[in-house]
Amino acid sequence: MVNTAIVANVIGVLLVLLGSFMFTSLFFSLCYESGDAVAIVKASLTTILIGALIWVWTRNASKKIGRKEGFLIVALGWLSVCAFGSLPYYLSGVTPEFTNAVFESVSGMTTTGATILKDIEVIPKGILFWRSLTQWLGGMGIIVLTVALFPLLGIGGVELFVAEAPGPTSDKIHPRIKETAKRLWLIYVGITIFLCPLLYFSGMSFYDAINHALTTMATGGFSTKNTSIAHFDSPLIEYIIIFFMLLSSINYSVIYFGLKGKLKKVWSSDELKIYIFVVIFLIVVIGSSMHQISNIPLEESFRMTAFQIISIITTTGFVTADYTSWAPVFTFLFFALFFVGGCAGSTSGGIKIIRHLVLFKNSFLELERLLHPKALIRVKIDNKIVSPRILTHILVFVILYMLLFFVGSITMAVILSDFEQPILSAMGAAASSLGNIGPSIAELGPTNTFYDVPHTGKWVLIFLMILGRLELFTILILLTPFYWKGN
Repeated sequence: MVNTAIVANVIGVLLVLLGSFMFTSLFFSLCYESGDAVAIVKASLTTILIGALIWVWTRNASKKIGRKEGFLIVALGWLSVCAFGSLPYYLSGVTPEFTNAVFESVSGMTTTGATILKDIEVIPKGILFWRSLTQWLGGMGIIVLTVALFPLLGIGGVELFVAEAPGPTSDKIHPRIKETAKRLWLIYVGITIFLCPLLYFSGMSFYDAINHALTTMATGGFSTKNTSIAHFDSPLIEYIIIFFMLLSSINYSVIYFGLKGKLKKVWSSDELKIYIFVVIFLIVVIGSSMHQISNIPLEESFRMTAFQIISIITTTGFVTADYTSWAPVFTFLFFALFFVGGCAGSTSGGIKIIRHLVLFKNSFLELERLLHPKALIRVKIDNKIVSPRILTHILVFVILYMLLFFVGSITMAVILSDFEQPILSAMGAAASSLGNIGPSIAELGPTNTFYDVPHTGKWVLIFLMILGRLELFTILILLTPFYWKGN
């Protein structure tokens, strides 16, 4: 049986944390006198009060979290924070429709970056900061933060951490889960603090700098400007964000080893080497082509190309140019990048480089196995043998991912039948939501919003965004009958 009391207890803690973070938006509301202070206070106190009541009511629950409880906590935890995270939008009147409020909240918490807001620059400053903060919290995962604090509550969180951790990675920076979670958050917070003044001294206002620092580190892509990063028209700002988008999409274990000076461990990462090679290759090929077919100067061509490629492959979603207005072949290439993603163990979404690498290596070695059927030929990553169980897990993940994309595309094509390009818009929306990318193609491209998508379609995309953020299995396992049977 699932220990529902401890599930409720942890969700209560999550809501108290969420409400506390929500309250920080009041500072910007009061500073800029943006008129959203009352809504923020109401949303924050409501979230904290309900969370506290749940926690007190279940305070005597058993503190042991098993695998079943871990999956249920992560799934219901994300659903809860997304639901309560919509309160500031709804109570302030920024999104008076409940569906739109939930869509914006889910897009933030899952670091997708798709928005229904048509004019971002008129949104009250407090709400806009909350919008950025949701991405920052979702980037590393509020669940991981909770794991770091669990020892204070007497709760063991190893199963919770396993259920939440993004991507197939066995790297450990500390044998104790709580210490790993703490180190991850220290790196995350530290780099965010470092990035903020860099953006400020590069020409952003303090408010813009802190918002973009939050959403860059989360590889989320929410901006305070309608035209995203293009608004600032600053090569320096673009180069800074390019670097930090790329950094944020690297496995945080690798970043940790790099900060500790263990460069051998950094360069021994097969995933990192392939990732950097793919990014550089794409920038050189597409940048050179853009320079040849247009009158854009060489430096600007490569900068614009690098920004868009890294923004999409890291699933950040910032924009400096409309890549759908380039040659059709480039639109196709960018759409293909929707299915790549960054490194496992990072804040980026998508399928992840490591899965592609394992599948490619296994497929290549399968040809050798045909020639030498009796030979024991194993897939190795970082000079370590990949177990058959991991190979199966990755294969199933990719099959399920593509199946969900296919079903999502068909569903959205029916819903978007009134669009001029329903099929392309549907495929782009499904791939973008499942990969937590944000900007799409066709009529939902980087210069458009998701406002015109019917409410039914928005709920489909909400489901895909949460599925993608939680790596499919955490949600799908709850829909199976065997999860609810036995011990």
